[in-house]
Amino acid sequence: MKKALPVNKLKVGMYVLMPMSWTDHPFLKSQFLLTSGFQITKMIGAGMKEVLVDFSKSQVMDEEQAPVVVVPEKPGNEVVLDELRETIFDKTLPPLTKAKQVHQYSGEMIKNLLDNPTAENISATKRAVADVVDLILDDEETSNHLMLITDHDYYTYTHSVHVGVLSICLARNIFRRSNAHDFYELGSGFFLHDLGKVRINQDIINKPGKLTDEEMADMKKHPNLGFGILNQTKQMTNEAKIIILQHHERIDGTGYPKGIRGDELHVYGKICAIADVYDALTTDRPYRKKMQPFEGLKMMKEQMMHHFQKDMFEQFVLMIAVKKN
Repeated sequence: MKKALPVNKLKVGMYVLMPMSWTDHPFLKSQFLLTSGFQITKMIGAGMKEVLVDFSKSQVMDEEQAPVVVVPEKPGNEVVLDELRETIFDKTLPPLTKAKQVHQYSGEMIKNLLDNPTAENISATKRAVADVVDLILDDEETSNHLMLITDHDYYTYTHSVHVGVLSICLARNIFRRSNAHDFYELGSGFFLHDLGKVRINQDIINKPGKLTDEEMADMKKHPNLGFGILNQTKQMTNEAKIIILQHHERIDGTGYPKGIRGDELHVYGKICAIADVYDALTTDRPYRKKMQPFEGLKMMKEQMMHHFQKDMFEQFVLMIAVKKN
């Protein structure tokens, strides 16, 4: 028996049928069993008002006929990680659709991690990031789409995804002929580079104007704070240590937290620094509007070239220019 129900009346355990084409809703399938409240929340967020419920396939019956049998719900982040992996390994998805969904679930994954940066969550996130890294390295068409996705607003979690993707793509180009680098650990470091910001007052991070000297001093603590979180949770690797501590260092020594310069900077830190600045410039921030990619690259070249390694920056520009065309 099928019955139309308002989305806000749905229950975990109901078998639902989407009332539109699969390209017009945020799920991989148009018919599926509801296993979490997260799926219902996603329907509401997508503006869906009503869906069909097939009670012959449901694990709960029409509430007018029988009591509800509740299916145990997975924790929110576990649901997101399952959705992310299902998307990555679904060979039927067109590259652009897959890229959009990987971006969405990756953002939700990082947001959940930042909300609760426990050892268990960090470990689970690192495993999921490894799947994203494999996708970027093995599926060039999807990774190209993924690299060009931007968000209208700046949030630490979306910024982390952008920098993670851009950094892995640049590292792939730089280390193309080398097997000496662990891309899984690099991916974890790139995606978690701003982990320390969970210990910074959010009013500072989201301030719409220029930071005071005291606020900037607090902001500059986030590399060391991120290092501390990974150390305390026993999730530290050499790659993560380098990336987290060096992604704000600059070739000319004007960066932080240590002000190291030139060859003292590791190649991993240099890669992340370029991606970090580019995404900061090309995303809306509380204190200014975003630049278009060409404008951002132009500013980096004309006003910040002393911050980056020249040949590495040129590879980054070429990578962005090729993907945009």
